[in-house]
Amino acid sequence: MDNFEKLNQIFRMVFDDNEITIKPEMTANDIDGWDSLSHINLIVAVESAYGIKFSRKDVLSFKNIGDLYKCLESKL
Repeated sequence: MDNFEKLNQIFRMVFDDNEITIKPEMTANDIDGWDSLSHINLIVAVESAYGIKFSRKDVLSFKNIGDLYKCLESKL
């Protein structure tokens, strides 16, 4: 499983939806239930799964899933 597939699994877990298939251009508007609280849960789940830590600046720079993934890759 590559990192993007693993990230997709994290999205499925956080949003409790096994049908989610993420794409880099997707935003919170594309996923049901993606609000501010679930965003925090998502960030924490990604950090925990990969053993990394995003800075506040990192998190504020995410405009879509692609931005999240690029930042994740840069920390691995």
